[in-house]
Amino acid sequence: MDSNHNTNPYLLVAALACFAAALAHLGIIVGGPDWYRWFGAGEEMAQMAEQGLWLPALMTLAISLALFFCGLWALSAAGAIHRLPLRRIALVLIILVFLGRGTVGALVMSMSDDPYLQELQQRPLFLLVSSTICIAIGVCFLVGLRQRWRQLD
Repeated sequence: MDSNHNTNPYLLVAALACFAAALAHLGIIVGGPDWYRWFGAGEEMAQMAEQGLWLPALMTLAISLALFFCGLWALSAAGAIHRLPLRRIALVLIILVFLGRGTVGALVMSMSDDPYLQELQQRPLFLLVSSTICIAIGVCFLVGLRQRWRQLD
């Protein structure tokens, strides 16, 4: 834990959101093909899961692990756990990923060449909700990082 015992609430919220998203992705693996469909992974991923192929589970597990580590870096930067290396760089990259993913929803609605994008276009509510969640998490990371920048080295 940092010597400054004041934890940053924005980074704590970002961490909790990342951990919740990581758990949701594990739930998708357990839930199977219907969950892949409902959470927007696409029909191809759902069909591979129906066939018992490992690729959907491995990809979803990788996303879950990435989200888990984002949560750990948020806790570290918040001052809630011990210092992890490269906190500034890690948080900047995490912010770029979340804000980038959040803006994809709007872009997807204007693209129609790719079959997967066409599939997502038929689910505008999913795009809106998932993109809004990603932007909100990215903003929590951004505000928290801005507030803690000087304490992070």
